[in-house]
Amino acid sequence: MIAEIEKYIEIQNNIDQILKDSPFKMSYIIEKSGIKKPTFFKKLKEKRFTPNEVLDIARVLNPYEQYEFETAQLVKEGKKQMLEGKTSSYNDFLKERRGNGN
Repeated sequence: MIAEIEKYIEIQNNIDQILKDSPFKMSYIIEKSGIKKPTFFKKLKEKRFTPNEVLDIARVLNPYEQYEFETAQLVKEGKKQMLEGKTSSYNDFLKERRGNGN
């Protein structure tokens, strides 16, 4: 846990350089993060983004990593449901996908 906290502190302390080195334009990062522009620049200057804001920024800067994370979560949930016996047949799946649950 200590290593993760130290990594977060490092990211928080270097967020301006991380954003500068990003291939994305600052306007795009601001828009996609959902943080208002004046607030974003104030927090950037003071290096005081909240953990959730840092996560939102990271999701913008690393879309593939976010996709992989979401996919891994879905697989994990699917395995859990399978172990709990919450399964359905392939035909039921197809019916559900087609929208006619009959």
